[in-house]
Amino acid sequence: MAMRGFLSYWLLPVFSSLVWLGMLLGMLLHWIVNTHRRRYPSMAANASVAYISDIGAGELKPLFIAGSCVTVVTLDLAFFAERWLRHQGRLVPNQSAGEKILVCLSIVFAVAGAAGLILLSVFDVLHHKNLHDGFLLLFIGGYMLSAVFTCWEYQRLGISMFHPWVPRNPLAKHRRQNQTTTERRGRLFLLQSPVACLADPSIPENRQHRILRSSFWVKLAFILVELVLAVVFASTSFTRNRNVAAVFEWVIAFIFTFYIASFIIDLRPAVRTRRPSARFDKPDKVEMGLRTYGDADADADARAYVNGQADGHGHAAAREYSAHGAGRNAQNF
Repeated sequence: MAMRGFLSYWLLPVFSSLVWLGMLLGMLLHWIVNTHRRRYPSMAANASVAYISDIGAGELKPLFIAGSCVTVVTLDLAFFAERWLRHQGRLVPNQSAGEKILVCLSIVFAVAGAAGLILLSVFDVLHHKNLHDGFLLLFIGGYMLSAVFTCWEYQRLGISMFHPWVPRNPLAKHRRQNQTTTERRGRLFLLQSPVACLADPSIPENRQHRILRSSFWVKLAFILVELVLAVVFASTSFTRNRNVAAVFEWVIAFIFTFYIASFIIDLRPAVRTRRPSARFDKPDKVEMGLRTYGDADADADARAYVNGQADGHGHAAAREYSAHGAGRNAQNF
């Protein structure tokens, strides 16, 4: 069940993005409407456009700190929620240790980015300029690296959905050749090619694959756009084009809103899997089921071979089966 009652995990990025957007709009409108574009003490002599940090170092510092803290805390909770939902089978579970490592790295860098934003809002540009700039770099770099590892995870997860672990049973090869397509599909429908799977809307994994693909491209676009804007922001700051740099800082901050909102795509499907019967099987359960099927198939083949019921391929299959150390049932006869 989602958090409680009508609440659900996808509301975390909704709330986080709205808080971040509201804070930015509040600070920008306050500077334009209420102060009539006043020059803050932290602004350079040749600057007429205020940075977010300039406004955040003034009378709106409490808003800047509170908004930053609420935004990154709820966003990072969305990261943890996604990992938990995949672990519980509410979302497509991670299939390998490599995917889990990528998840952990994305969370670690998200926490680092969150710490950077909170600390830069506390150590303002007016009184702690060097610390403020360092924490700004930590904030931008942390969340960009987190997005990179998230995209990497989704790319691997989308591939592994159509290539699960399959037990190898050489002795059963001749029997599988005689199985009909319907029988094989009924038992191991996930072993179809990706093209065939995507063409079948009745398979629930297809919907999740489309969601992962959409989220992947949204986050990849965020990485590329923010990287270009960050380079422009850094270069204009270094060349002391303060007004241009300030404009790009505002643009980077507003685009970050869409990155936060992209996690709605990731968490929204968990609404469909509130009931245990609708959840995804965990990889260990899938592997256990496939092993059970493979062992049962091997037992039947061993008995068929010993009883002289195997076909012409049975002798070669039995030798291969014994060479792999799996002919324990045949040896008992």
